[in-house]
Amino acid sequence: MGTGFFGNIEKIPFKGADSTDPLSYRFYDPEEVVMGKRMEDHLRFAVAYWHSFAWEGGDPFGGRTFDRPWYDGEMDKAKLKADVAFEMFKILGVPYYCFHDADARPEGSTFAESKKNLDEIVDYFAQKQEETGIKLLWGTANLFSNRRFMSGASTNPDPDVFAYSAATIKSCMDATMKLGGQNYVLWGGREGYETLLNTDMGREFDQMARMLHMVVDYKHKIGFKGAILVEPKPQEPTKHQYDYDVATVYGFLKKYGLENEVKMNIEQGHAILAGHTFEHELALASTLGIFGSIDMNRNDYQSGWDTDQFPNNVPEMALAYYQVLKAGGFTTGGTNFDAKLRRQSIDPEDLLIAHIGGMDCCARGLKAAAKMVEDGALQKPLDERYADWDGAEAQKMLKGEYTLEQIAEKVERENINPEPRSGRQEYLENIVNRYV
Repeated sequence: MGTGFFGNIEKIPFKGADSTDPLSYRFYDPEEVVMGKRMEDHLRFAVAYWHSFAWEGGDPFGGRTFDRPWYDGEMDKAKLKADVAFEMFKILGVPYYCFHDADARPEGSTFAESKKNLDEIVDYFAQKQEETGIKLLWGTANLFSNRRFMSGASTNPDPDVFAYSAATIKSCMDATMKLGGQNYVLWGGREGYETLLNTDMGREFDQMARMLHMVVDYKHKIGFKGAILVEPKPQEPTKHQYDYDVATVYGFLKKYGLENEVKMNIEQGHAILAGHTFEHELALASTLGIFGSIDMNRNDYQSGWDTDQFPNNVPEMALAYYQVLKAGGFTTGGTNFDAKLRRQSIDPEDLLIAHIGGMDCCARGLKAAAKMVEDGALQKPLDERYADWDGAEAQKMLKGEYTLEQIAEKVERENINPEPRSGRQEYLENIVNRYV
């Protein structure tokens, strides 16, 4: 029996591209085979518990606009929220969800009370998973909302906050393990600084590394088989966050010997805030061997902050999934909708329609990306551009068989005087446009 929150809506059907029904999929058919794999298994969709069920529609200039029956309550309201959440997962037909501890359970007056509440709601989640077949893509700890974290969690100058954060992470890893989560995510929302006047960066880096080492050690101790994922973001809520982008995180991991233990959860909106494209961050993570999972959303390009809107730019998404496919696709990761309704979209139906639209756009992006891969549409021109490097002499230079002096002598002896070659950017952009 349903909660009644979504009225009599039971299951979003696939009706095809000609459908005008807002409560239907036009492009997302979970059973459609793309590159030898079901579309559902490619995309591995997940709903973000925090944006969909915990966010209240406020902004800096006004408070709550949503009116949800689970607000302002204790465990009974938390369980109602879970009932509605899993009902929505079933209606949408998504295979996964993601959550923070604070999204799911009431805050207690002590750590022990908060942990007790988390344990209780995790048991309830486990029951819901058993009933529905919905799985946990990843769990994480909220180490940024409560005022105790205003100066950071692992990077805090107060060792008691560090200890509290460690205990919180342990409880969330235990919860993730119990629920069969396929990844554990760490987002350092307050791991950074507001001003260097009161910040010792070296000390804070060491503290953050110690926490991450403990997380990795605990993963192995409890036999957690999923990936540990770090999510980069350059700013917000902290002025400057240490996990700025993929390159910055990789440098940190290398410095502290963690590059083989930790991968990336990459968000489209965060990439834009860092001055990158989504495809850049995905390509770099793949190149460095640390690609894990994605948070799919979009930012308003007029705004300088993280708007977390539902994705609708198919060309951008096609290029993103092109990089995902080139990386071999998801293993433990997936496509989490780290996206929230606009504060004026107050109806329960809006919550469904937002996800339907995002899932359809992802499906279109995936299919376009897959066709480009199958046709070699971008790979063939790329191979041609670098083809001369496959020659014997070029390989000798690359492998270090020639010294700098020998190369210089060769250039002079053979009168090497290369002419520039076209990068054909417009041609390649036009190719992409054929597929989207």
